[in-house]
Amino acid sequence: MSQDPTSKVVGEVESLNSRLAEAREVIARVIFGQAKVVDDSIITLLAGGHALLIGVPGLAKTRLVQTLGTVFGLDAKRVQFTPDLMPADILGSEVLEEAESGSRSFRFINGPVFCQLLMADEINRASPRTQSALLQAMQEHKVSIAGQYHDLPQPFHVLATQNPLEQEGTYPLPEAQLDRFLMQIDVDYPDLEAERHMLLATTGAEEDKPVAVFDAAELIAAQQLVRRVPVGESVVSAILTLVRAGRPAESPLEIVRRHVAWGPGPRAAQALMLAVRARALIDGRLAPSVEDVAALARPILQHRMALGFAARAEGVRITDVIEALLATVR
Repeated sequence: MSQDPTSKVVGEVESLNSRLAEAREVIARVIFGQAKVVDDSIITLLAGGHALLIGVPGLAKTRLVQTLGTVFGLDAKRVQFTPDLMPADILGSEVLEEAESGSRSFRFINGPVFCQLLMADEINRASPRTQSALLQAMQEHKVSIAGQYHDLPQPFHVLATQNPLEQEGTYPLPEAQLDRFLMQIDVDYPDLEAERHMLLATTGAEEDKPVAVFDAAELIAAQQLVRRVPVGESVVSAILTLVRAGRPAESPLEIVRRHVAWGPGPRAAQALMLAVRARALIDGRLAPSVEDVAALARPILQHRMALGFAARAEGVRITDVIEALLATVR
């Protein structure tokens, strides 16, 4: 007798929730006081997206990415972005080889982008040319070298870091590339107890090391399960209301019409649809709620909106605009 499809999904959700709880526990032994940052990063992976981690130095952004790679069983690589980094340094290049017979041929050598989890450290230090090369990889999951396409491994995720303090000698990411990031995750300082725990745990003779909980195939299966999670009409309506209210040409909110130069596009709505499903799975729920939309609005919208000159002159922040938007769906 075949299993009821609903029962099968319920079983898969419960099993995944148990595995995710184990993964979060392993990560918490290494990353202290950043529970929301960790959850948002896991949501990004479950939704099949990329994330931009923004925070001052020393907040374990690099360590978080390395830990995620280990826990989810992904082939992870790191690139330290600098102004002199060229596209070939991350994508790879063709080299001319000569065989023993004397014949010559080109052979493509993979760059570090051929991995499952790429850490782009201080991404805004790279030149626009290099950023655009990474943009294609993020969007299309393949790269073009000498007129030939090369597919990237699956799954493929970019977790990029950015220092908000130093802006000299940097190249701000273009809006088109920012839109490719599912989330902008702000990394703040840990609280007192978390920092105390971190001091004791990281300066002793031994330190906890992360262990694998998932492998790449299991992560892909989890990403497919996310897309099968049903979304109620109230959640769909909340997402559409939120995103469309952020566009100055059609927004009912004065703060948006007056201070927003351009608002979120359809990709923001798509990101919310996937992310709220992933957040529900982390909590062991079979369907997302409007509360999930509210919880994920800031990391998904804040890098997809730009304020005008009047907003900067009057001290209006993007967080103020997002709070006004949330009032339309609460």
